[in-house]
Amino acid sequence: MDPVSVGLLAALAGGAGGELGRQVWAGLTALVRRPLRRDAGEEAPAVSSGEAELARLERDPADQRQAQALSTALAVRAALDTDFRTGVEAWQEQAKLVRTGDGMVHNTISGGTQHGPVLQGRDFSGLSFTTPPPAPSAPAVQPTADTDDGDSALPPVRG
Repeated sequence: MDPVSVGLLAALAGGAGGELGRQVWAGLTALVRRPLRRDAGEEAPAVSSGEAELARLERDPADQRQAQALSTALAVRAALDTDFRTGVEAWQEQAKLVRTGDGMVHNTISGGTQHGPVLQGRDFSGLSFTTPPPAPSAPAVQPTADTDDGDSALPPVRG
């Protein structure tokens, strides 16, 4: 079984995906709340059902550590309970229908002039740029009445 995406868990806990996202999150919640069943004949150490990790992520969906803890709990439980593993795999198929933006990047620059660095990508943090501000544009020079550029409508004065 592939691990459940940390980004997907955090996005769904935060309400991404609208009504479909809420339904998928409710499906995971119901799955996690099922009693833990170990495969026959196995003596395994006590493991988390995932309920505590799910509750903590619901309280703080932006905390990636909570999402990682839930992903890990789901993987451990799936390794011990084949019915749960089957349920998580089916849930993951449903979750693929939810658009969370997980991993997707759409960068666009159009029109105008960019002064300074332009950074395109996703999930940047701790960056700073110390570039000088752009030089001000020089004002356009207008001819004055004192200049004789030869284009004057009046003939030059000779004397």
